[in-house]
Amino acid sequence: MTRVKRGYTARRRRTKIRLFASTFRGAHSRLTRTTTQQKMRALVSSHRDRGRQKRDFRRLWITRINAVTRENKVFYSYSRLIYNLYKRQLLLNRKILAQIAISNKNCLYMISNKIIK
Repeated sequence: MTRVKRGYTARRRRTKIRLFASTFRGAHSRLTRTTTQQKMRALVSSHRDRGRQKRDFRRLWITRINAVTRENKVFYSYSRLIYNLYKRQLLLNRKILAQIAISNKNCLYMISNKIIK
């Protein structure tokens, strides 16, 4: 049986991992074993945090809408606003409502007044 030299394949695999971990600090970017461990950890974290990011942004939008609705011109809370939106079948998601609340408060007041009547 002929001898198989695996240097090329192994080096290519290690280089690929090193390129991924090139921005890591210290041994995490230099040593092969720690680099592979950090790569796995980084991929796990990125997968987990994609879901968490969606949650965090939804919380932020809800907070922004609630802050604007509780000011002087609108006399009810966020939950009443969303309830009335669904009741009137006005399908505006929270992201759009938060953008309206920040950029143009009068527009949000007009929407809420239309819902009440």
